[in-house]
This record gives sequence, structure tokens and C-alpha cells, in this order.
Amino acid sequence: MNTHANILVVDDEEVVRRGFQRVLASGCRHVETAGTGEDALQAMEARPYDVVLLDLRMPGMNGMSVLKTMKRRWPEGEVIVVTGYPSVDTAKEAIRLGACDYLAKPLAPCEVIEAANSAIERKHWTLRREGGGAWQVNGSNDGAALAPGNAS
Repeated sequence: MNTHANILVVDDEEVVRRGFQRVLASGCRHVETAGTGEDALQAMEARPYDVVLLDLRMPGMNGMSVLKTMKRRWPEGEVIVVTGYPSVDTAKEAIRLGACDYLAKPLAPCEVIEAANSAIERKHWTLRREGGGAWQVNGSNDGAALAPGNAS
């Protein structure tokens, strides 16, 4: 998969934000972070993101509220819910609200990369199906795919 993508990591734990950012950043991936739901929505206002990795339990606005708002205002963005407190009920709710994936922490770097690549590919096929033409995700259509060996 050779595409550029904008990714937003939303988590109240700085170590998680930095870890995901380090794993996902590459020449064709622009990764930004936000420590709160409110900061995430402000970031979304400023620029579109192709993929958002979203924690559920955060101070202030929780992840489900952020997910609802994101899917209402920016339905084309793919949201991956990442939580340290997984449950069947929150998984069902997240998927019902439009999340494309639901992952339980802790995650291996390869799991983060695979989830992001899957979300980007899903967006690719959605855009291709809707647009019927060449594909471009918030950037150019060249670059290198993420793979565990390509992580910084």
C-alpha cells in the first residue's frame, strides 16, 4: 500500500501517545497526538485525519463522546478505539458508533501498525468505491507502506 496518510493518536497517557507516534511515523505517515478529547476535536477542526487511534477512558470528554462527534462531523475518517479497559459492551457500542476496530492495551508495535494499515486500506476502498477513480488520502499517492521493519 503506497499512500500518504494523516494519523491522530488520542490518549491521556503521554507514554502511549509517544509510543504509537514513534511506531507509526514514516516518510509517508504524518502522525500527531492529542492528550484529551477536546484537543482531538480541535486538531480535527484544523486538518483532516485519515485515521484516529482513540483511547476510551480520558479525563474530561471520554472516548465514546469523541467518537460520536468525529463520526458525525467527519464520517470519512477511520477511528480505531484502543482501551486498557476492554469489554464486550464498549466494543459493541464503539462499532455501532462507527469505529472500524477495537483493540485492547497493551499492544505490540506490529499490532498498532497492522490496525493503522487496515484502517487506511478500508478508507482507500471506501473512497475508491464512492469516487470510482484514482485514490489519494489527504496527501499524495506515493510512499512506502508501514511495516514493522519500517517503523522509526
